[in-house]
Amino acid sequence: QVQLVESGGGLVQAGGSLRPSCAASGSIFSINAMGWYRQAPGKQRELVATITGGGSSNYANSVKGRFTISRDNAKNTVYLQMNSLKPEDTAVYYCNADLYDVGLKLWTGYWGQGTQVTVSS
Repeated sequence: QVQLVESGGGLVQAGGSLRPSCAASGSIFSINAMGWYRQAPGKQRELVATITGGGSSNYANSVKGRFTISRDNAKNTVYLQMNSLKPEDTAVYYCNADLYDVGLKLWTGYWGQGTQVTVSS
């Protein structure tokens, strides 16, 4: 069974940094794109950053210049380096992966359980 597990969230003061990670495991043949999304209290889920299998990345305007997404294909892991954190970055951060599930014999999307990031002022 495929699963994505996030870790590395937490509480940090404004201006600080965090680097959550998300590791995919299970019957995975290949992973295409991976990404990070977040949902703040009272708001809809929004895309934060994505990265293709080839390493091309895209970012939401609100995090450009502050966040960096990266991946380690050998570990099936995606990272989100978050610098200069602001209170408005407070949210539950979810990772996503487009992958081929060997057990299901199809390409599908999986979500992690989420990790809480809280930025205090």
